[in-house]
Amino acid sequence: MAAVVLHEQRWGVPSGLPSVLLVHATGDTSADWADVAAGLAVDRLVVAVDLRGHGESPWPGSYALAELAEDVVMVADSVAAEQGRPVDVVGHSLGGLVACVLASGRPDLVRRLVLEDVPVPHPRDPRPPERPDGDLAVDWEAVLQVRAQIDEPDPG
Repeated sequence: MAAVVLHEQRWGVPSGLPSVLLVHATGDTSADWADVAAGLAVDRLVVAVDLRGHGESPWPGSYALAELAEDVVMVADSVAAEQGRPVDVVGHSLGGLVACVLASGRPDLVRRLVLEDVPVPHPRDPRPPERPDGDLAVDWEAVLQVRAQIDEPDPG
């Protein structure tokens, strides 16, 4: 599957300080970063994305961690090019896994990596979560596919 163009929200403006890229958890969206972004944007550009299958980004039905990371690479590359320097990346939960894949594959784009509450992929009995009732801001298939990769990770 090819990369998709992610929906992003921006706060602040480019400055002498590195830009910050925020990557949300499973089921969240860029809007969940609003308070954090507002604080950081006092003196720098802050960009938060909706991962594929979340919020206003495309919901293509395929949600491999490598695909999620490839999408975020496009944003990180664009933001880094705007200022001519790598970005600081903050990832929460699933966003942290995606940020790790981004940083390992394209270390030239990442100045600092901040991880919060990141699940460690390791073989274990699958424990798919139950779908909540009502409309969701996430394609439930994304939740199931990501959870399967956490429970049965690729040994590579």
